[in-house]
Amino acid sequence: MTRIRFTDSVRRLVPQAWPVLVGQLAVMMFSTVDTLMMGRVGAQDLAALAVGSAAYVTIFVGLMGVVLAVGPIAGRQFGADDRPGAGRSFVQAQWLALLLCVPGCLALWFPDPFIWLAQLDAAQAAKVQAYTRPEAFALPAALLFTAFRGFSTSVSRPKAVMAMQLTGLAAKVPLNALLVFGWGPIPAMGVAGCGWATAIAMTAQALVAQAVLRRDAFYTPFRIPHLWHTRPQWRELLGLVRLGLPMGGSILVEVTGFTFMAFFIARLGATPVAGHQIAVNLVAMMFMIALALATAAGTLVAQHLGADQKREARTVGRHAMVLAALVAAAVGAVVALARESIVALYTSNPEAAAAALPLLVWVWFFHLGDALQTVAAYVLRAYQVATLPMVIYVIALWGLGIGGGYFLAFGGSGVGAVGFWQAATAGLIAAALLLSLLLKRVFNENR
Repeated sequence: MTRIRFTDSVRRLVPQAWPVLVGQLAVMMFSTVDTLMMGRVGAQDLAALAVGSAAYVTIFVGLMGVVLAVGPIAGRQFGADDRPGAGRSFVQAQWLALLLCVPGCLALWFPDPFIWLAQLDAAQAAKVQAYTRPEAFALPAALLFTAFRGFSTSVSRPKAVMAMQLTGLAAKVPLNALLVFGWGPIPAMGVAGCGWATAIAMTAQALVAQAVLRRDAFYTPFRIPHLWHTRPQWRELLGLVRLGLPMGGSILVEVTGFTFMAFFIARLGATPVAGHQIAVNLVAMMFMIALALATAAGTLVAQHLGADQKREARTVGRHAMVLAALVAAAVGAVVALARESIVALYTSNPEAAAAALPLLVWVWFFHLGDALQTVAAYVLRAYQVATLPMVIYVIALWGLGIGGGYFLAFGGSGVGAVGFWQAATAGLIAAALLLSLLLKRVFNENR
């Protein structure tokens, strides 16, 4: 057998990863645009955005993870040259997305549990609700587009997804400015404007995706019918759910490791949570690099497994882990050393900047652990191993991260927001180590 070199894997991973990176950065810019504009409106609106967006992200990503089960399944079918089968899986993923919208929209319309967690007063609670209720209209479109994203990426069509995500961002920026600050007869809506701008942009993006499915010849061999000409197939939906629930659970635990930080830090006041929002937005943008590489690795590994190329699947998975470590170490170093200049781009408020800077001291190790655990998790999902990773996430990110962070922030010496970031860093590194060991075992079992 010809030995697969590291450079060979890099040449295959990069074309799959860079469109995902650009597209996910465009998605991340939705939050960045909101954060930058709310920073100009005031600390109260920025704090409401932090809690409101944490509520939306908590709901969306948990449901998103279930829908994204279409990726490993369709990827294997594509690798086995079963394009109609991949198309059928995609249609059922769309039905799953619609079914999941029901509880998701209700949770966004009534965000009282999140408001209670953050212990907000009536005025701030009203601002949070003004943000989450428009997001309830965005959720169905976001989940339908998630199904399209997971499917298209799994069949090596990430550029189509990227193009639509960039189009969504192009619509979001002027809509945000118009609705947040007002213009002419349109009143300034503040944080509520961010929610409505997202709802409009996401709906347009989902409609464009449906048009592309009809008109792009690439999708013709998959024989994808109009969604309304089909019906839910409960056996296929059950297969998606079996894999998707632990996937969604893992992503939910991972993301709530951040969102719960926002809720608890909100108890410290508007200034600490504003600094936390800046730090979260920054590390989330860095995470997009790791996510792009993880998505590319998961796609290629699933395709190799579908084609019964187990050796190639293992090699690509190992090389992806090495590449993730190298890139994360370099990016983390740059951001940690230039943190003062970077924070200055987010806010001119000296109090918010002072609250953010101590948090970014931990960014180097935080990002390294985050990158490694993400790539390991995506490769494991290609092997359809998702339940044990979810257990690892619960122990490392909730137990060590949130539990340890709460103790450091509010108990003992009470170091505040920094305590949450210290514990979150330890939790991510622990998750990376445990998932890497699990991945090694899976590789050995699939020779």
